Amino acid sequence: MSVTISKKMCMIGDFGVGKTSLIRRFVDRQFSDQYLSTVGVKISRKSVELEGVKQRENLTAQLLIWDLEGHTKFKGIAPTYLQGASGVLIVADVSRTETVERISEHIQLFSSVNPKGSIIVALNKVDLIDEEKLGVLVEISHSIGQDKVIAVYATSAKTGKDVDEIFYKLAYTMVEQV
Repeated sequence: MSVTISKKMCMIGDFGVGKTSLIRRFVDRQFSDQYLSTVGVKISRKSVELEGVKQRENLTAQLLIWDLEGHTKFKGIAPTYLQGASGVLIVADVSRTETVERISEHIQLFSSVNPKGSIIVALNKVDLIDEEKLGVLVEISHSIGQDKVIAVYATSAKTGKDVDEIFYKLAYTMVEQV
């Protein structure tokens, strides 16, 4: 017997880090180099089959992926959008170090609204930097929210690197919370 559970997850991070691109790669299997700024919030849906969750054979997670605008002026209304989310993908752009430095702010914002929510960090655009610099950024990210962050991934919406992994890992974790 298959069971479907609906779960809300949010994507947060500074503008231009690739939140929308990661969602498009995961949901639609597409990538575009054209930058389109998200205004307010955009909600995407995707059903994923999860196996071996809580002694059940099949479980379908209906993911409601909330893509939140990355501009600072938005922070005032962000908590409203974050309410009810079981998990969050915090996205930073590895080619812009300041977006990595702000990960902790995003962790605090999400945790203040959802103290039990699952947090995964996606260091996006890894196709733009070399391995050595990436290694340093991954280490920094691990140290930022080690008590709250369940995983840090190096992703690329362009190449598809670890895109499915971040969404599936978060989906499994959110469903296990039930």
